[in-house]
Amino acid sequence: MSNNKMIKFTQSGFYNIRGNPTDVKHMEFPLVEDWKHGSDGVGYVTVDGSYQPGFPTRNIRVKCDQGAFTLVKEGKTSKKADETDEQIIERTRKRFDILEDMTQAVKEGTVRAMIVTGPPGVGKSFGVDKVLHKEDLFNLMGQRKPKYEVVKGAMSAIGLYCKLYEYADKGNVVVFDDCDSVLLDDLSLNILKAALDSSTKRMIHWNTDSSKLRNEGVPGSFEFKAGAIFITNIKFDHVKSKKLQDHLAALESRCHYIDLQMDTEREKVLRIKQIVKDGMLESYEFKNGEQDEVIDFIDDQKKKLRELSLRTVLKIADLRKSFPTNWKEMAEVTVMKTGRA
Repeated sequence: MSNNKMIKFTQSGFYNIRGNPTDVKHMEFPLVEDWKHGSDGVGYVTVDGSYQPGFPTRNIRVKCDQGAFTLVKEGKTSKKADETDEQIIERTRKRFDILEDMTQAVKEGTVRAMIVTGPPGVGKSFGVDKVLHKEDLFNLMGQRKPKYEVVKGAMSAIGLYCKLYEYADKGNVVVFDDCDSVLLDDLSLNILKAALDSSTKRMIHWNTDSSKLRNEGVPGSFEFKAGAIFITNIKFDHVKSKKLQDHLAALESRCHYIDLQMDTEREKVLRIKQIVKDGMLESYEFKNGEQDEVIDFIDDQKKKLRELSLRTVLKIADLRKSFPTNWKEMAEVTVMKTGRA
């Protein structure tokens, strides 16, 4: 694997964009992973799709022959490497603004579904929940059932079917937050494809006998009029199973796809600084530069932290507030790697 090589396709190679095979001949991309044989016998090379307009802003697999591309240059190829801190912060802020706007569109029904990917702990869930919570405030105040639900953890296919039925009405939204079991199961994916189909009437069917459905009064078929949001750390291109790849590609073609593109330490640290500046730690009522001490500690120790994320920021802020004199020592034990092999 390499991130400092640029390749040019001298022969045809194909990547599906919204189900349409797109030829990349004569195009250049940063090489991510060299050519390999696929499980279906077709070879592919992994490149950074964000380099070319119109391609997904993430790593993609281009199907091609082994000799379909040549190395054109070696060195610093990433556009991100030339960005200033201010440019990265602005780029990141725009993507999160788009995330909130798209969440609003799903809530209003103008967009049926959205997939949000990015590293853990950068605020994917927070942006979605903030919009949905604000929109549902009157229901919450009136102690009425909310018009959205965030589903976390494992979920079976029949559990998915029942949950979609519960929130099937127009104006509702089901959010699958790190509920990756529904993205890695054939039956669940077929249910989701039906729920998000491009046809005018989206009918979902359960065609086998089920005591669970009978007991809960869930019909064997229903029309799904609501929206769905998937928040995940999964990189779809990294899934090994060809069968699952096809299912996920079909799901992706039914959804808007947002890759938050924060894969480097620098991007994550700048995101953390931006969120803290925007008021993330206000409730701690830090004084005399204590907040800056927390951020400086995270920046200095970023390579030693177990996880570079907003969750870690809160953990260290808790320590700074609770143990004013020895919070750094506490952090070394609780949030940093031990250094053992």
